Amino acid sequence: MSVPLTLLGLLEREPSHGYDLKRDYDTFFGRGKPLSFGQVYATLGRLSRDGKVVVNESEAGSGPDRKRYVITEQGATEFEAWLGEPVEAEPHLQTVLFAKVVLALMLDRDAQGYLDAQRASHMRRMRELLEIKRAGNLIDALLADHGLFHLESDLRWIDLTAARLDALSAAVRS
Repeated sequence: MSVPLTLLGLLEREPSHGYDLKRDYDTFFGRGKPLSFGQVYATLGRLSRDGKVVVNESEAGSGPDRKRYVITEQGATEFEAWLGEPVEAEPHLQTVLFAKVVLALMLDRDAQGYLDAQRASHMRRMRELLEIKRAGNLIDALLADHGLFHLESDLRWIDLTAARLDALSAAVRS
């Protein structure tokens, strides 16, 4: 997730204070990993330094001045280019899951036990996501579906690999 580009997108919608950006980011994109205020303001500082946002106005309050950030033409152009780029297909061919299986086999460890434990972990997470999908709003449901589809793919791979462990073992030990 690109925090700077996501904040630029939120600013393209409307000029905002840092705490409004944090709230909106956390609401839509921060499920399970909200931004800290420090990260928001550090990112806004870099975006300002690089000419992608400017401070439109400051309002005095009981604490530090509240700055309202506005996206610049340069920031809008960068955001538009990013928005139009397709996301690289995941996962990469050499995943951690694959590496652990191969290393377990190379080291004469229990690769089947690892696959079984990974399957059980994926199943637990799927149950959690199904509950989120059932009880949540549309955004929660779509995010849960995304996670579920990835987990289903991993589970298919785990089953296929488990069925081929003997052949894979022979390949990595030769």
